[in-house]
Amino acid sequence: MSCVTVIQCKAAVAWEPNKPLVIEEIEVAPPQADEVRIKIVATAVCHTDLYHLFEGMPKDGFPAVLGHEAAGIVESVGPEVTEFQPGDKVIPLFLAQCKECRFCKSPKTNQIRQGAMVGKESRFTCKGKKVLQFAGTSTFSEYIVIHQIAVAKIDPAAPLDKVCLIGCGICTGYGAAVNTAKVEPGSTCAVFGLGAVGLAAVMGCKAAGAKRIIAVDLNPDKAEKAKVLGATDFVNPKDHNKPIHEVLAGMTNGGVDYSVECVGNVEVMRSALESCLPAWGVSVIVGWTEMFDIKIRPPHLISGRTWKGSMFGGFKGKDGVSEMVKAYLDKKLQLEEFITHNMTLDQINDAIELMKQGKWYHILVLFINQWVHFK
Repeated sequence: MSCVTVIQCKAAVAWEPNKPLVIEEIEVAPPQADEVRIKIVATAVCHTDLYHLFEGMPKDGFPAVLGHEAAGIVESVGPEVTEFQPGDKVIPLFLAQCKECRFCKSPKTNQIRQGAMVGKESRFTCKGKKVLQFAGTSTFSEYIVIHQIAVAKIDPAAPLDKVCLIGCGICTGYGAAVNTAKVEPGSTCAVFGLGAVGLAAVMGCKAAGAKRIIAVDLNPDKAEKAKVLGATDFVNPKDHNKPIHEVLAGMTNGGVDYSVECVGNVEVMRSALESCLPAWGVSVIVGWTEMFDIKIRPPHLISGRTWKGSMFGGFKGKDGVSEMVKAYLDKKLQLEEFITHNMTLDQINDAIELMKQGKWYHILVLFINQWVHFK
């Protein structure tokens, strides 16, 4: 069913960098050809949203609606959309899957030829101004319009206030261990950084059969949660007077088999690599930053280590999300353990402040008092 009406609804607008978001009434245009309009039911706050607002701050990145980790229900579809219909439960994807390009057809990557982000055309306006869609999704809005190749249909039985986490953090961390590192049964792993992505990486290492999983973080309060999800050890670098890679080498007879970096800090990336066993260790970079270069000594790789990067945990967008939702419904994946707060869209700045403290894993924003006006 196509829709020709403009929706007026609430959204959290980032008018400029390093400033609080503003709850505004915005207009969401009807879906065009190959597009889907989605009613967002729940979204999570991710550090990537904070990175755009406070660290990356691209000059041409504002005004924008942030958010990219969500779940919702199809409200209407544009012409030429055959995969979706109103009422379908879906998860928006910041990493699309067209299933037709060379990249999508290759089992070697989850990338897509036109790039990771789809949706340069924004369907948002506010106060007469065009508002950008962050990561092609912008889930801090009650309604969004997104290209159909960037939408995953999920099981109708899936609880949207839980599976929304699969749209970014859970897949990113879990897949980094299972798909990218390819952690083997009986191996030893180290996970650097215990935000949502790092905790998901811990869960992935356990699912892959690792016998020892060392969780590394500066916040000792995160140790208990890491162990619930599968960590066997917790190490706080501040508790030691030597580099963390030396600490881990001493704990593991020379180094871990696999390490996963989930911080977005270039010094931590190097430490994670150096923590690996020189002869065959595999280290995966997951944390995102564009602000600094990495410096490394060539022998650290020449000796036999492998350094890899991972986006969205190596999962192809549509296929991977549907697969992970099924795993949750089959009780093979934990999600409730990741949720620390339930808040409303009006509390979005409070949620961001909590995330900035670095203590919380996932803060859910639930659209419980949703209103909409059709023009």
